[in-house]
Formats: sequence, C-alpha cells, structure tokens
Amino acid sequence: MNKKLHKSICDEKLFSSIYNKYIQDLNDFLYYKYGSLLNPEDKAQEAFIKLWQNCAKVSSDKAKSYLFTVANNLMLNEVKHQKVVLKHQSIKSSNTDNENPEFVLEQKQYLEKYQKALGNLSEVQRVAFLLNRVEEKSHSEIAEMLGITLRATRKRIYNAVENLRKEIDGI
Repeated sequence: MNKKLHKSICDEKLFSSIYNKYIQDLNDFLYYKYGSLLNPEDKAQEAFIKLWQNCAKVSSDKAKSYLFTVANNLMLNEVKHQKVVLKHQSIKSSNTDNENPEFVLEQKQYLEKYQKALGNLSEVQRVAFLLNRVEEKSHSEIAEMLGITLRATRKRIYNAVENLRKEIDGI
C-alpha cells in the first residue's frame, strides 16, 4: 500500500496548526526586519494565503521555509513600492507637545542616536538583538527561529550590544 508520510497542507486541521505555530514568529520576524510602517501583520497573513493557495505544491516540512520566504519577498516588494510613493509625495507632520522643549530635544536626539546605532548593526545582529531584548525570546528560541546555532545567536546578540554601547554614549 502506498502510504503518505506527510499529510497535505490542504487539510484544514494541519493548516490551522501550522498557522498557530508560525504566525507570531513570522509577524515578529517581519516587524524586526522591516519595522511597523510596512504592515508586517498584513504581509504575514498574505503569506499564509499564498500557502493555502499553493497547499498542494508545498509539503508540510517545507511550510515554514515557504512562509518566511514569501513574507520576506512581499515585504521587499512593499519597500520598492514605498520608494516610488515617497518620490511623488512629501510627508509633513506637525507634533505639538506641552513638555519641556529641552527634554523633548534630548529625547529626540537620543532616539535618533539609538535608531542610527540600530541601523548601523548588521541585519543578523539587529534581528537577533530585537528578538531577544524587545520580544524577550530566549537564545534557543531565536536560534531555532533563524535556523542557526545557539552559539551563533549568543555571538550576534553580544556583538550587537557591544556595537550599540560604542555608538551611544551613556548606556
């Protein structure tokens, strides 16, 4: 008898379990890699829609890789689109605060330093650092999520912290 080793992702129960297992990690991955302005939750949902549309073509053991690849490509397409939009539009913002102007200025300067320092980190360091410090993922969870060793995860986080300390005074 021919017996399938893996169930088809087209099975609703299996698809639902894959969704529940990977949706949060996929959202976090996209958020830390691209930020919140590009709607990472929407792109994660779109990746699952594409998985469902191609469920017969994707095996269950390749589902995670498929999802992360599709979601990353969707975000890259969105980045390209935003570049075109920014060429044709100027963004004006007016913020009014009742706080001490000196405090607001210091806060703004510190935030700029922090964002610049985060931007100067390599992508692998930034993703590992944000997953660890902001999302409070353990080193082993990050290693599994990124498909790297535990030692590589620790090294990326350590190097990220060291680089941030060098670039930002007073941490």
